[in-house]
Amino acid sequence: MAMRKVLWKPTAESIKNANLTRYRTWLVEHLGLNFKDYDQLWQWSINHIDDFWKSLWSYFNIISDGEYKAVRSGDKMPGIKWFEGAHLNYAEHIFRNFKQGETAIIHASEKTPIQHITWDELKQDTAAFQSFLVASGVRQGDRVVAYIPCVPQATVAFLAANSIGAVWSSCSPDFGTQSVIDRFAQIEPKVFVAMDKYSYGGKEFDKSEVIEAVVNAIPSIEKVVLISSAPRIKIDHQLWSTIMKNRSAVLSFTRVEFNHPIWVLYSSGTTGLPKAITHSQGGILLEQLKYLTFHKDLQPGETCFWYTTTGWMMWNHIQASLLCEGIMVLYDGSPAFPDLNVLWKFAADTKMNHFGTSAGFLLAN
Repeated sequence: MAMRKVLWKPTAESIKNANLTRYRTWLVEHLGLNFKDYDQLWQWSINHIDDFWKSLWSYFNIISDGEYKAVRSGDKMPGIKWFEGAHLNYAEHIFRNFKQGETAIIHASEKTPIQHITWDELKQDTAAFQSFLVASGVRQGDRVVAYIPCVPQATVAFLAANSIGAVWSSCSPDFGTQSVIDRFAQIEPKVFVAMDKYSYGGKEFDKSEVIEAVVNAIPSIEKVVLISSAPRIKIDHQLWSTIMKNRSAVLSFTRVEFNHPIWVLYSSGTTGLPKAITHSQGGILLEQLKYLTFHKDLQPGETCFWYTTTGWMMWNHIQASLLCEGIMVLYDGSPAFPDLNVLWKFAADTKMNHFGTSAGFLLAN
């Protein structure tokens, strides 16, 4: 087979300034490891697994309580434990990048123009919701779930839950009643965050009946938080806007075991009930730092977008933009409304550095 034409090669300047180049330099200076090229570095990373992940721990300056006994407790799954003895918190590593007055999140939807959310606003909103969760009796290991579109409130709720060691899970509002129940009932959540209306393709959808049905079907739910300007649901609930009025709350972080759950995602459910898939706090922290820093080459201050819903794992992935000193960009709505140019225009208007989407969207273009 004839070789296909190479579409792009990095320039010498881009290689020089790449995050991966900085890491290679660090390996020379701190560990005496000098790799002549990427292939040699990659080979070392898979042949010396413990040494590689240990180097990432040091390179990314992981904040933790306690010393880990070993990188791994073995080499056979299931049962491996990583970095036993170390306690850390994902949200704490996001907020160590706090920059007063600077943008943390850029967001737009079909019905709202581009909005810039500062680190100050993100931190205070997270503190307010954390205060609510603690007052509601949420503790380490409890589950906080959301039925919500790709809006900044989802990030706030996740960070607040994570900051106290609670476990996060979310579904997109395009999911029907049974699809949500099939997922959330398995993990017995204590708090349910929901938005009663959302827009898609120029149409508004009311999810009040779904929200009521989910709450009535899952007895573990003790608190319902509703993001709404004019709620219609009849069950007891707290309004998000009321919770956000607490501007005196101070954000704190609970450091948990490396292998403590961070969130629960789900399989598609094509062969029965969706399978709940749990990810670890420390595993996600290190993997996302590695991926966005080295593979995506996200530089501090760059904007990072992926078109996603809260029901797709790319929502979880894009949160790491904040972890790596980037600016997270969110869009809520149809990628084809009013036409297929909407995301390209959004990219231009926000001066995106990183644009992520699906193969289907590219084929449609």
